[in-house]
Amino acid sequence: MTTTHYRWQKVGEVEVFYREAGPADASVLLLLHGFPSASHMFRDLIPELAEQYRVIAPDLPGFGQTKTPLRGDFTYSFDSLAEVIDGFVDALGLRRYAMYIFDYGAPTGLRLAMKHPERVTAIISQNGNAYVDGFSDEWGAWQAYWQDPSATNREACRASLSPATIRNWQYGTGADPELLSPDGYELDIAYMTRPGAEEIQLDLILDYRSNVALYPAFQAYFRAHRPPLMAVWGRHDPAFVPAGAFAYRRDLPDAEIHLLDTGHFALETHHREIANHVLDFLERTLQS
Repeated sequence: MTTTHYRWQKVGEVEVFYREAGPADASVLLLLHGFPSASHMFRDLIPELAEQYRVIAPDLPGFGQTKTPLRGDFTYSFDSLAEVIDGFVDALGLRRYAMYIFDYGAPTGLRLAMKHPERVTAIISQNGNAYVDGFSDEWGAWQAYWQDPSATNREACRASLSPATIRNWQYGTGADPELLSPDGYELDIAYMTRPGAEEIQLDLILDYRSNVALYPAFQAYFRAHRPPLMAVWGRHDPAFVPAGAFAYRRDLPDAEIHLLDTGHFALETHHREIANHVLDFLERTLQS
């Protein structure tokens, strides 16, 4: 069993917290988490992968243990998140890596992939959307805010940050309650209570529209550079439906698709199955 190390890396004014495990000379796998979580969502997956890979999982700015300037001194946008993670990757000297992208980690990671396509050896998308096909019909409040960023529409999105929504909707939908540990969602709920956290998340909710605007560019990247891609998806995800996984085949016909009988935070209940899919996929992909 490998040891996970907990470290910080300075990137400009941001101190990026990250988890690292595995041999220093092994192929790199970069894990990018989603909303409203942090790298702790990979706590069960990292030991499964680190016997064979150098696994690195940072907390995005505004999440987890990463330290950023106050809101107003730092722009909480997906461009900013990607810029910090790009600097983080450079600071660690990562020149080639596979990416595991989930939720907010998908548009963050795909910005990196478009900027440095030569670095990306493979992509694993776990409920990480890049197509409008993937949206469920439960995005009404967010979409209204994107179209009209009024104070009223901003306030309507605050319900997405509540303990009940995090616990029951984001984590609970489609997950076997006997397999769903409270550790993940209770930590996310605690992070959301920190001063200023909700306003940061509401800024990012508004900026999520920039990701949708970039979907055609992400798809053009897929067609131009043909990265090996596997989508492993919780089929009961209330936000990103399985059509978003199958849509990858529109631009990457060889994309591998695996649907699991769980929800959005699939790693909470199916980390072993996902680890097996990742190890099999990377063994075949990186060898070839």
